Amino acid sequence: MNSHRKRDHGYGARRVLPAAAAVLALASALAACSNASPDPAAGGDDRGAITFATGKDTSGNLQKQVDTWNAAHPNEKVTIVELPASADDQLKQLQQNAQVKSDAYSVLGLDVVWTAQFAANRWIDEIPASTDTSGLLTSAIESAKYRGTLYAVPWQTNGGLLFYRTDLLTAAGITTAPATWAQMQDACAKVKALPQGKDVSCYAGQFDKYEGLVVNFAEAVQSAGGRVFDEQGNPTVDAPQAKAALTWLVSAFNDGTIPKAAITYKEEDGRKAFQDGTLVFLRQWPYVWDLANKTDGSSKVAGKFAVAALPGLNGPGSSTLGGLNLAVSSFGKNKATARDFITYLTGEEAQRANLLATSTAPTRTSLYADAALQKQFPYLPYLQKSLESAVARPKAVHYGDVSAAIQNAIAPVIAGDTDAATALTALQANLKQLTAQ
Repeated sequence: MNSHRKRDHGYGARRVLPAAAAVLALASALAACSNASPDPAAGGDDRGAITFATGKDTSGNLQKQVDTWNAAHPNEKVTIVELPASADDQLKQLQQNAQVKSDAYSVLGLDVVWTAQFAANRWIDEIPASTDTSGLLTSAIESAKYRGTLYAVPWQTNGGLLFYRTDLLTAAGITTAPATWAQMQDACAKVKALPQGKDVSCYAGQFDKYEGLVVNFAEAVQSAGGRVFDEQGNPTVDAPQAKAALTWLVSAFNDGTIPKAAITYKEEDGRKAFQDGTLVFLRQWPYVWDLANKTDGSSKVAGKFAVAALPGLNGPGSSTLGGLNLAVSSFGKNKATARDFITYLTGEEAQRANLLATSTAPTRTSLYADAALQKQFPYLPYLQKSLESAVARPKAVHYGDVSAAIQNAIAPVIAGDTDAATALTALQANLKQLTAQ
């Protein structure tokens, strides 16, 4: 699936030293990985070349980390297999690979909501009980379990944050980020009254008909005090809180709080709109921090934004838990190497280097408390709070069907083609049927 204040324009130059130090530390840690004793019970003790199937890495940092591994393991080299850009297409490709029991993929980068399906179908191995998961965020660990058993190791986590223009809010006399939807709308009205705010839209998230719509709908429901699914996994979208949330989204589109163009926004569309200076507020993942702060001319808001918790109906809202887990394919070769590579990528030093290079949310709790990292990434305390209150999507074996049902129900409502009450009643019945299977 990340909080901000004043941008230090020397950030890009100064982070080279800590990044280099991290790489050196990684190299020294790799030897320990290669000496790990094989665990035959975990699904094989063979070693050799492996592949890592994951979404496209736009930063180039993943290849650097793989290169570091390969330099230390010349007989156990890793090749990255880039999956399609769309999460839905990534899932289809991974499913097709598993259904034919192909050994083309060794390590799988799984969205947190895919773990249950892959585990239930025995497409991934259990993680050995001897694996050390201490120091990992509890919410991230839970996302990697199926029926109480660990089937993956959390690599990256994600919590939604509210990015906002500090320059515009300051000019409007506003000193704190909004905690409620009403406060956000009031702030936008004050900004719009400014000469520099005349052509700026208020708020956007991810509202195109894809998984992002599921995330944003769920966050709205949670931020109104409800849940899409309760803790027992039962759908509760017919509750008053869900109706209040969806009604607010519809009204926000109708009154201009959310621009009409945002109904087709995915992550990158919203990021670009925010970086182009056309939004006051944006619901986004932490990766935007680094990109929106670039001083190479690609962002008009570098040094002019900060982040806060998502707003809600009556107070701070709640994020949907995002992220990626790493699993060993049941059909892959050289599984001992695959397990060691996962240990390497999810270790503290690798995650530190990844944070330094990409501002991706780590799963190691120690990194959130690191003073040097907090200075460089002021959003870390906000992100940790977001993750602590984040709600995971259901661990449904047929999650793709659940997601599609939510998308099909909510998209027509925000488009104005049907009303919230009718859609939510039908969605409740549909979700009950899907999760009862």
